Amino acid sequence: MKAIAVTPGKKHSAQVVEARRPSVADVPDGRGVLVKVLRVGVDGTDREINDAQYGRAPAGEPYLILGHENFGQVEAVGPAVTELAPGDFVVATVRRPGRSLYDAIGTQDMTTDDVYLERGINLLHGFLSEHYVDSADHVVAVPRGAREVGVLLEPLTVVEKGIAQAYEIQRRLRVWHPRRAAVLGAGTIGLLATLVLRLRGFDVTTFGKAPRPNRNASLVEALGARYVITSETSVPDASRRDGAYDLVLEASGFSPLVFDGMEALAKNGVLVLSSVTGGERRIEVDADRLNLGFVLGNKVMVGTVNANREYFEQGVRDLAHAESAHPGWLASLLTHPVKGLDRVSELFDKLNGGARDAIKVYCEVAAS
Repeated sequence: MKAIAVTPGKKHSAQVVEARRPSVADVPDGRGVLVKVLRVGVDGTDREINDAQYGRAPAGEPYLILGHENFGQVEAVGPAVTELAPGDFVVATVRRPGRSLYDAIGTQDMTTDDVYLERGINLLHGFLSEHYVDSADHVVAVPRGAREVGVLLEPLTVVEKGIAQAYEIQRRLRVWHPRRAAVLGAGTIGLLATLVLRLRGFDVTTFGKAPRPNRNASLVEALGARYVITSETSVPDASRRDGAYDLVLEASGFSPLVFDGMEALAKNGVLVLSSVTGGERRIEVDADRLNLGFVLGNKVMVGTVNANREYFEQGVRDLAHAESAHPGWLASLLTHPVKGLDRVSELFDKLNGGARDAIKVYCEVAAS
């Protein structure tokens, strides 16, 4: 079967390869699920792996099949699978259990292992292929009514986890009723965060760098949230003008905004970090004042990355909710399709900025 793979450690090596077609028998205990891949989203992780910044092939393999944002349709199941059937639409989770205690209880997204097992990222093949097989334990059903937007489930789970973790942490307060939220960044994750927070009833301000008019600002405002341009109003200035935020979700990819988020956070507030940033950027901050505000204000900062099955299942519920509350909104994020696995250059050109106003670039692997 065809797949898009890289040679780990070799820059810009993404190419079409001929890979072995998997079988349900590849999974022990009769729990295999064979999936025909329909769509795969690409993001900065795929770009960075193709830039040879990280990523390792499975043991004994010369290449790593890319792709972690997946959506497909079940073709066959093993004899011990009762929860899925041929024809079902599905999304697979990304990280697989390692050796830590957290992996053993199904929370591999919280692993203390130094080595991650992640499909399409590290030591496990991904989903940019015609088929994949996995255990039913890691495959989540998507209702037919959400089939057009199912490829957004994996990035949505990063948001689901971050918000759920904020509430879990604040159980310590006995009573926590957050009302105001800020989202830093208006890319895919920032837009999905704006959506979920609005579905939860938050008053949301989303900060972006692009001046109006732009597609992302229109999408934010279509949800009843505010769009603020950071070059005109900083995050701390907006919080002083409108009131501090009970929950801040940082999704900008620009690490200095983390400190703006700290400053704009209300007492008993939670700052959720979702950006994975590299480099060696340095800035000056008012460290004593920020520290004092966190200590005296009982504030919390927590990171969110990857997600376990719990957050995928919550994401499915929110996909359905969003389709009902805001019909067509999620589909409008799917801005730049690339038809077929053979068009590798086009896929990465769009991912690398060659597509104007792109929100989500994805590969149409096959039709359902």
